[in-house]
Amino acid sequence: MSPADPPHQHLTTTTERGAFCIARCSCGWTGPARRSRDRARTDASEHEASSANA
Repeated sequence: MSPADPPHQHLTTTTERGAFCIARCSCGWTGPARRSRDRARTDASEHEASSANA
């Protein structure tokens, strides 16, 4: 990786599918389907935090 290349970032989003909300990441990770949007956002935040520590 050259100095001009940015480090790989985990960019998360949430997607609604019917009554469920799913967290997804640019790395391919997908969280479990949740009825709570807040819980799906928490799943995404926890994934980002665990990926930063890896």
